[in-house]
Amino acid sequence: MSTTFFLPPVNIIGKNALQDAISHIQGHGLKHGLIVTDAFLSKNGVVKKITDMLDQQGIKTNVFDGTHPNPTVTNVNDGLKILKENNCDFVISLGGGSPHDCAKGIALLATNGGEIKNYEGIDKSNKPQLPLIAINTTAGTASEITRFCIITDETRHVKMAIITPHVTPILSVNDPALMAGMPPGLTAATGMDALTHAVEAYVSTAATPITDACALKAVTLIEENLRNAVKNGQDMQARENMAYAELLAGMAFNNASLGYVHAMAHQLGGFYGLPHGVCNAVLLPHVQEYNLPKCATRLKDIAKAMNIDVSSMNDEEGAKACIAAIRSLSKDINIPANLTELKVQEKDIPTLTANALKDACALTNPRQGNAEEVAAIFKSAM
Repeated sequence: MSTTFFLPPVNIIGKNALQDAISHIQGHGLKHGLIVTDAFLSKNGVVKKITDMLDQQGIKTNVFDGTHPNPTVTNVNDGLKILKENNCDFVISLGGGSPHDCAKGIALLATNGGEIKNYEGIDKSNKPQLPLIAINTTAGTASEITRFCIITDETRHVKMAIITPHVTPILSVNDPALMAGMPPGLTAATGMDALTHAVEAYVSTAATPITDACALKAVTLIEENLRNAVKNGQDMQARENMAYAELLAGMAFNNASLGYVHAMAHQLGGFYGLPHGVCNAVLLPHVQEYNLPKCATRLKDIAKAMNIDVSSMNDEEGAKACIAAIRSLSKDINIPANLTELKVQEKDIPTLTANALKDACALTNPRQGNAEEVAAIFKSAM
């Protein structure tokens, strides 16, 4: 049985990546870009830095900085309006997962038409999006390289998963200098998002030797660098290593897909507006306890990648050591201990469960459970 590996054709990472990327954009012959970002990056001068660099190369820009932390259908429509009014021929996403996903939605509608809800699910679009350049400022989501686009439907209070190669950027940019200003809380949340990507990809039933290698290296880099990046945001070695980690984890899950952690976290984000990375971090050990009977050997591998000596452990002991190490990392970087701390209400679990099961249809998990099992996982995380 064959497998397919998805990745943008060009990925620039490391010191001075941004400058190299501007030259690459010019080489594509692109003339007028819509920059999709958020208010924070607009106010702190990062957007102006990008527009000035592009202007020097003769490339015009307009800016949409209204992206919400969980980008919405309205965000996509508002950005699309600006793009059409100015006849933009490409899109630049600047930020973390939220601007990247919002930009994907805008670029997809620009070429395919209709409403973004029309593309919920797997491979629902007919045409590639407008060319998208994804400039990353966080080390977690890997949305800058993936075929996933997550948009919140405000009317249904759910996150829609749009999965198609047509939303893959043509260029991803990871310059650690752009990540130095991330506050500790965001660094922690995005770092745990990357860890979740790596873990879910490694225990996925769609894993391959390529995704395994990416996932395990990402786990090691996160274990060795996330605490330092949270403690000292100016530690550029830790920042660069986290940039490589999130890229590797993205390569893993973009091709091996995800599992119940993300299916459940998406619903918490859509229902309560909670930070995606924090939801993942809280749920990750609970879902792996659920997965343990079917993938103890693989969880033991992850424990080894987290620098735990598992040589004298059997598979179950190694798996439990993995879950304990995940909990320890979360605690060290001040991730909330449970869903109760996030103000999740037990009365909402039936709705969250139903929506999570729908989302899981587009994802991969070692054990496809039922509503009772998913609800039990939610309750265990309370």
